[in-house]
Amino acid sequence: MAPIQYIVEGGHRLSGSIEPSGNKNSALPIIAAALLTEHPVTLENVPRIRDTETLVELIRSVGASAEWTGRNTLHIHAKSIRAADLDPELCVRIRASILLAGPLLARCGEVMLPPPGGDVIGRRRLDTHVLALEQLGAKVTATDRLEFRAARLAGADVFLDEPSVTATENALVAAVAADGVTILRNAASEPHVQDLANFLVALGARIEGIGTNTMVIHGPATLGEATYRIQPDHIEVGSLIGLAAVTRSQLRIVRSGVEHLRSIRMGFERLGIVCRVEGDDLIVPSNQTLKIQDDFGGHVPKLEDQPWPAFPADLMSIAIVTATQCEGVILMFEKMFESRMFFVDKLIAMGARIVLCDPHRAIIAGPSRLRGASMISPDIRAGMAMLLAAVCAEGTSTINNADQIERGYERIEERLNALGAKIKRVPERKS
Repeated sequence: MAPIQYIVEGGHRLSGSIEPSGNKNSALPIIAAALLTEHPVTLENVPRIRDTETLVELIRSVGASAEWTGRNTLHIHAKSIRAADLDPELCVRIRASILLAGPLLARCGEVMLPPPGGDVIGRRRLDTHVLALEQLGAKVTATDRLEFRAARLAGADVFLDEPSVTATENALVAAVAADGVTILRNAASEPHVQDLANFLVALGARIEGIGTNTMVIHGPATLGEATYRIQPDHIEVGSLIGLAAVTRSQLRIVRSGVEHLRSIRMGFERLGIVCRVEGDDLIVPSNQTLKIQDDFGGHVPKLEDQPWPAFPADLMSIAIVTATQCEGVILMFEKMFESRMFFVDKLIAMGARIVLCDPHRAIIAGPSRLRGASMISPDIRAGMAMLLAAVCAEGTSTINNADQIERGYERIEERLNALGAKIKRVPERKS
């Protein structure tokens, strides 16, 4: 497959309305969890991106039928599946391949997984997955691949050693099929975890505590068929807030899922960006102050990511680019991944005033005039952040390895061009 480039002519104001795609981080565990039931499942509002396409190929490889019946509608029927060796080439493309451990263990009693791939943003440990599934009765062996086996899964009182999103999702899916009650403590509670839990309830599972860090799952559940609509992607909404701010544009983000945007809006308010809510739409006005709000007493403020419901790690890259266009100084503290900050050298080359203190902290002083440059996208979120920088920079920028952006954002260049951006995709889309 030919590498993808975005050639971006910066300096254009945007206007209009845009609807966020379905949440990628909901769609992936939900597609995997559809393997739990032998009845048909229809998923609506599925983002048609590289990661979901790859996972669809993976579930087909174990015997499930999976057909796109519309642009964003996916029909899955896992009437009979087998715990075949999963294709290492497909698994290495996405970290979400680990999400097959729970449902395949529940349906087949075993699964062999090659090492999962995904973004290069630092070590992402699998220990929490292993510990959770072991407590539910699985035996796990690690060689050149991960082997999970369980004659039967049994409910347990499980305390996760960290609130890992994907480990919570794997444990939740396995617990639905386990005999007895499972209490899942220190669980992640992100909107996409809630979405997965609500999908499982739609299938017939009994789950208490959705949206909290302690969930109680009554298994084994008798699962049927379901039609389920995936919720909007709050990370894409945050990316669009940043895009509107750096281009000084007014945008209406329609059907934005405002109930999950409190911490995101609060984070951007620290940068002087205030949004307005109208029903389920979010309006980003063009007359933002873009003035960083000092902490009480005039101290340098800090924006840091933390587990939900705090400001999400996936928006730190976007917030950094946005801060380069705001007046004042702010410390950005990325706590979760030790390589996510390393893309800031590209912003510095464009004219941003940033001091990278260490792998987790950067000081941004703004505003700065960014100049067009040639860049390489190292991961999904940094790639989108670079696209923001390119759209607001003077001159033309080239983003290489834009495949990474398209792993997480559906037809983003088409949708932004409809708002007034000037982004050329090479090669052009065929359809």
